[in-house]
Amino acid sequence: MAKPVIVFVGAVYPGQFGRLCAYLRETGQAESYFLTTPGHCANNPQHADHLLSFTPDGKIIGPQGYYYSAKVERSARIGRGVLKSLLEFQKTKKIDVIVAHSLWGAPHFLYDEIDAAIVSYIEFPSYQAHGWDPKYPPDLAQRMGDKNTEMLNLHQALRSDLVICPSRHAKQMFPKALQGNIEVQLEGFEFGPDPVRISRVQGAASLGGSGAEPPTDADDAALGSARERPFTIGFSARDLSSSKGFETYVRLVDRLVTSGTDAKFVALGGAGVTTYGFEAQWVQRKYGTESVNFCDHLMRCYPAAADVIEFPGPLPYDEFVKRIKAIDLFLYPLKFGVANWGLVEILGRGGCVLAPDRGYTAELIMDDVNGQLLPDDDDAWIEAVHALQADPERRARYSRAASRLARAHYSLSAVAPRYMQLFRQAQDNRKARLR
Repeated sequence: MAKPVIVFVGAVYPGQFGRLCAYLRETGQAESYFLTTPGHCANNPQHADHLLSFTPDGKIIGPQGYYYSAKVERSARIGRGVLKSLLEFQKTKKIDVIVAHSLWGAPHFLYDEIDAAIVSYIEFPSYQAHGWDPKYPPDLAQRMGDKNTEMLNLHQALRSDLVICPSRHAKQMFPKALQGNIEVQLEGFEFGPDPVRISRVQGAASLGGSGAEPPTDADDAALGSARERPFTIGFSARDLSSSKGFETYVRLVDRLVTSGTDAKFVALGGAGVTTYGFEAQWVQRKYGTESVNFCDHLMRCYPAAADVIEFPGPLPYDEFVKRIKAIDLFLYPLKFGVANWGLVEILGRGGCVLAPDRGYTAELIMDDVNGQLLPDDDDAWIEAVHALQADPERRARYSRAASRLARAHYSLSAVAPRYMQLFRQAQDNRKARLR
């Protein structure tokens, strides 16, 4: 039986589905390719066997011609380049499935123009559906621009042979009439060696054991009190933004410090970067010409926290992994989000996590199994921090379950068969539509 030819499309590489594309090829499940821009092709010669190139019809970085339809315009520039490249590629090889990022792979020009099943990956339809912090709302212009982006995403949800989104929480943001053609599947991850197994052996050695019968509380998450470093309470996200819960983390740290909690505090992520919120404009309006970002603003509001939080800044991936393993307890007070890959990274490496009892995080964490879910109440979070700091056995239990479940459900080997099933489903949907 011939392998299906699958082309992933995205203007950013490495990025969404990049590793899945390579994995499907490496394991022989598909003849997979990744279509990206010439610059990314040139910068990744080690993947030349499966990288294809498309040239956008004009610049796609920076302002577009008209503010209110900027993302639609950028998507059109991407879409024209994608269509031209795929039509050329299809002269030599039949494509079975095209998997396109809704904005950076913009498939809307492909409908009725190319002989392949089209799968759109849409993270969420619009910021209006996603939500934002009421303290830092979008202005009228941003709300108007968001409507055009929503129009583009809903059109894709209607016309694509299948839509994939990263969580049930995200799927529920779409109109009910469109949800029947939307499937939920998070991406696959490469976690490396099992951190629990490694740390048990290391823990046994550090305690004078042979390693043959390591003690059950010797894993990395439970040895905070036995190490020569303080108990560490961390936060980790791509950006230190309100949406990711950074403001809540800082407020909690401020309370912990002023109440005399003996701990070290570390916040991993980029300061001054906002992906899913509008606090940057609020800060700019508040401080005018003064060079202040959202993180700076919070440090002024919570001076006790400012004195103790360590900010390593953006890190190379290997260094990020090392930092993750050195944190005993993660506070993950997410406000808005549909799929945070950083949370899966934490869980897959045995992180002990406190998270909200709603939204996307409640899909990944089962309360008192691989973490603890909490209401939006600061007192409950403070109480939970103190309880877990004093209970290394429970932290160890959460850590073991977090690693085991994340690896079982979200490793590349686990998700690849599911993706292949979804791609076959898209092909079947297309055939049914053409009858």
